[in-house]
Amino acid sequence: MRYVIKEARTVEDAIKEALLELEVTEADVEIEVIEEASRGLFGLIGSKDAKVKVTVVNDPVMKSKEFLENIFKYMGVVADMEIRREEDGLYIDIVNVDPIDKGIIIGKRGNTLDSIQYLLSLTINRDQDRYIRVALDIGNYRQRREETLIRLAEKMADKAKYTNKPVKLEPMNPFERRIIHSALQKYDDITTYSEGVDPYRRVVIQAK
Repeated sequence: MRYVIKEARTVEDAIKEALLELEVTEADVEIEVIEEASRGLFGLIGSKDAKVKVTVVNDPVMKSKEFLENIFKYMGVVADMEIRREEDGLYIDIVNVDPIDKGIIIGKRGNTLDSIQYLLSLTINRDQDRYIRVALDIGNYRQRREETLIRLAEKMADKAKYTNKPVKLEPMNPFERRIIHSALQKYDDITTYSEGVDPYRRVVIQAK
């Protein structure tokens, strides 16, 4: 297991330094106080810093790396990953992948990418006290897909107003449906709702 030993004026400061170096949160580690801080004579002579040993017992970054490496192996694709741990979760970009393998990882309308992200989230959050959000992307696909869906939503809203008939979109996952609903909230003369059961649930756009 990864660990560091840190010394600082207080136990709290030593722990903070260790967490920064390990790039984890306190929930991911086991802390052992080796030595408490002491002020010494007159607060100067013989004073000692606190010393702690901080061991990583739950590393979401390593879990993600191992999970994705195994997934790619079974899929028969070659790819690397860049993983960022931030306050609100894990951000993972799949990189160094050829176009054919990229298409395999994304799948039809991003279904495979969504499935990998879902399974990775289950793996990361197993036995976690605090939920860790997982965002998986490849070649900026998420943003490009969102832009495409917003354009589609606006085009279909115009069609619904012109024909005065409901427009039913293709089945989408919850994330993509939310994009459609959000994009059309600014239209006072348009309403949207979802119908059907996943994975065939779709957005309906209708003029008021």
